[in-house]
Amino acid sequence: MSTDGAVTFPAGFLWGASTAAHQVEGGNVNSDWWQREHGHFGAPVKEPSGDAADSYHRYKEDMRLLADAGLTSYRFSIEWARIEPERDVVSRASIDHYRRMVGTARELGLEPMVTLHHFTNPIWHARNGGWAADDAVDRFAKYVEAALPVLDDVSLVCTINEPNMVSVLADPEVGFPGAGLPPGVPGVTEKLIAGHVRAVELVRGIGAQAGWSVATQAYQPDPGAEAVRDEYAWSREDVFLDAAKNDDWVGIQAYTRTRISPEGPVPWPAEVEKTLTGWEYYPPAIGDGIANSRRWAPGVPVYVTENGIATADDSRRIDYTRGALTAVREQMDAGSDVRGYLHWSLLDNYEWGSYDATFGLVGWDRETFARHPKPSLAWLGEVAKAGALPA
Repeated sequence: MSTDGAVTFPAGFLWGASTAAHQVEGGNVNSDWWQREHGHFGAPVKEPSGDAADSYHRYKEDMRLLADAGLTSYRFSIEWARIEPERDVVSRASIDHYRRMVGTARELGLEPMVTLHHFTNPIWHARNGGWAADDAVDRFAKYVEAALPVLDDVSLVCTINEPNMVSVLADPEVGFPGAGLPPGVPGVTEKLIAGHVRAVELVRGIGAQAGWSVATQAYQPDPGAEAVRDEYAWSREDVFLDAAKNDDWVGIQAYTRTRISPEGPVPWPAEVEKTLTGWEYYPPAIGDGIANSRRWAPGVPVYVTENGIATADDSRRIDYTRGALTAVREQMDAGSDVRGYLHWSLLDNYEWGSYDATFGLVGWDRETFARHPKPSLAWLGEVAKAGALPA
């Protein structure tokens, strides 16, 4: 912060927004999640992703909205299921598509941050056991190697999005290992870490900087519950931050907090404000996540790769983001090397079962796909241009 108490950020700080391919592209028919949505595995969902936001075809329009608002970075993922639709079959057309996305970002003055794996797997890989398969690490490494041409002009590469969510918090009722892994599947965390290490080596080999993004939960212990918190958090968060200690950067993602009593997690009280996902409205959560990364991966540069709120009230989105950015600045003052803030999400998107939870800076029409920028996009753009929160 400046000496007068203003919340300011350094020159060169990245400002942007994030998306995930399956949630915005549409038509990801070779994905395990597409199969799940259509009832082939596990419990049915409220609605399938379908055409999503049709960002597969409209990515240039979406990126231009970011750039025109004054933001400087776009994080997007590429789909393994498009690049390798069948085992050992590489789609050159899909690689060229994602190369054009990178080129478009550069043309618009946006720093592209590319995520290689954002939850979804090709259906052939999922049927073979997904991350639980004996050859999961080798299969992921082969995919990353095939995808390297996409990264020719990319400096920041995220190997795996929220590996802790993949490993720990999936629904044990799914019954389909590609769509999720129940808690306690032996070896999955180790395979995710090994896959990440292999991917980091490949990405560094072409001169890019590699990291992964961890979903931090702001575990806050009640007095006397510190040991319970540490035990609870290790497999759910801390082991993945510890695995980032030799990376070029680490992505921190946060939305809410989790209170830990001596008996374990405590439900949110009925009277607290909640978002459309049912989470407590708690803007400082991102600060807790950054602080925890400083504990486990000291000295590793941080990017906030996701942070936002599911709400239909855009004024609350602005308020939430203001509070989150204040917490980010406080952690920078405490010693964290935070280099960017990428909001979740650029677009209202498919939230893994429905379109009800609206996180986007931009809305869109479900019939025409016409984009409708929200005031929060302009607000965040002004913050980016000023390098400071408005008074």
